[in-house]
Amino acid sequence: MKRIKNFFSDILREMRKVSWPKRGELTRSTVTVISTVVFFGLFFTVLDLGISKLIRLILE
Repeated sequence: MKRIKNFFSDILREMRKVSWPKRGELTRSTVTVISTVVFFGLFFTVLDLGISKLIRLILE
């Protein structure tokens, strides 16, 4: 039981050391991640459609 208590005590001690991002920094990072995911999603969708069309043209 003491090991479990020490474990959670260590977790709390380490969590106090964490440097949490400010709201503005978190918002900018979130927008960057979402826009990057959308961009690459669209990019690979267009690329996939183009390659599929090219393969269909070759095989016909």
